[in-house]
Amino acid sequence: MPFFKRSAVAAFGLATLLLFGQSAMGQDNGGGLRSLLRNLLGSEQPETSPVEPATPGERMRRVPFGQEELQLSFAPLVKATAPAVVNVYASRQPQGMRSPFAGDPFFEQFFGRQLPPRAQSALGSGVIVDPSGLVVTNYHVIKDADEIRVAMADGREFQSSILLRDESLDLAVLQIEGGGTFPVVAVGDSEALQVGDLVLAIGNPFGVGQTTTSGIVSALARTHIGVNDFGFFIQTDAAINPGNSGGALIDMGGRLVGINTAIYSRSGGSIGIGFAIPSNIVRAVVASAKAGNDYFERPYVGATFDAVTPNIAEALGMSLPRGALVADVAEEGPAEKAGLRAGDVVLSMNGMPILNPDGLGYRLATQEIGSTATMRVMRSGAERDVTIELARAPESEAGEVEISGPSPLAGVRVAELSPGLAQRIGMPINKVGVVVVDVKAPSPAADVGFRPKDVIREVNDVEITGAQDLSEATSARARWWRLVIERDGRLIQQTLRF
Repeated sequence: MPFFKRSAVAAFGLATLLLFGQSAMGQDNGGGLRSLLRNLLGSEQPETSPVEPATPGERMRRVPFGQEELQLSFAPLVKATAPAVVNVYASRQPQGMRSPFAGDPFFEQFFGRQLPPRAQSALGSGVIVDPSGLVVTNYHVIKDADEIRVAMADGREFQSSILLRDESLDLAVLQIEGGGTFPVVAVGDSEALQVGDLVLAIGNPFGVGQTTTSGIVSALARTHIGVNDFGFFIQTDAAINPGNSGGALIDMGGRLVGINTAIYSRSGGSIGIGFAIPSNIVRAVVASAKAGNDYFERPYVGATFDAVTPNIAEALGMSLPRGALVADVAEEGPAEKAGLRAGDVVLSMNGMPILNPDGLGYRLATQEIGSTATMRVMRSGAERDVTIELARAPESEAGEVEISGPSPLAGVRVAELSPGLAQRIGMPINKVGVVVVDVKAPSPAADVGFRPKDVIREVNDVEITGAQDLSEATSARARWWRLVIERDGRLIQQTLRF
């Protein structure tokens, strides 16, 4: 008998057996019919169908077996977690220039009344992680917002304030105003995730209303996504679309394992490549907000790190290009005191492998200030352990200075860069110089176009190394001003008549 005929006969016989079995035994309870099928198919698979042995404290992962398990639903999981996923509405009133003819009856008669500038709005999602009303969302959802409203799944709306924001992480923590007790999602351990685990994404895509999608963890520790300065993401194929930003990525235990942040798309819609910030960094950010900080304070090690390229790996005698290369070590910093040297390669931290500098940054950020970290480093072909105390980033003793007087820099508030200040305003911790902290509006500096994070290098051919240098350089009267400013790593030279 040809193969396809034998297959057809076998399928017909199996279908008949299924119908007979269901009619004879009623609703199968996992007993006779399942055992009979297992014997006929020759399957030795046990009842639990384990793919891997379960260890204490770890849930068992296995593939579904049998018709009953294929009819299981995510509904109970969604019912338990969805109430804690909220919509975040952020609005900003643009500061447009008022027309000099506004309010003039003659002007309005011929040209019409000037309409007020239209408010700009953003829509995203958020997750309540504390019964007091702490909401975690993305920084880009609430960036520059004047007013933030949080809408619950049951239709209630609340005004909210910003407790903490961190642009480099693209995370923010909000506080729902009005009091009361709110539903929460427990923050899980993102380190327990494995590629292939089932996850749910809950949010408000395109503003259509709360939506749940399912998928799996497609990859872990994704870097170079270009979303923020902190490249370490969970990748999932659960459908994530605009409006899902800040929403919850939930595991099968009903725990928050990530904050949905970005998608890879050519059309603007989901193509099955979404990225979420791991919950372990979310937990650290929430703890910082509860401690009263308005920014996320990371532990300071006093060292900068570069990627290990294939050429560097070959030069160091490494079989694979992995780890974080120590590029520079600050004097009297924790790394120098622990014995870390430039040229060392960090291979692991606290037993967790380090593949690149982003991975090391993530591991460090999840540690508490004042704790210690054990790094496995390779030096001159040999491996050794180095224990580093994770300290608080040092601050500069000089305070902030506001520039005034007849100069194009009047209206800026500057400070000397320190690791603590650089961390607070989101700049590289090894950057030195005098940085613009704030710009008054209106002011000559605002008209010129100065921005926060601009590093002032020269004024009228005078090198600026401290706030006092800048004060002296701007106190002298001049008709022409030559400025050298560093912005986003680029030097900008400008000559102004003032």
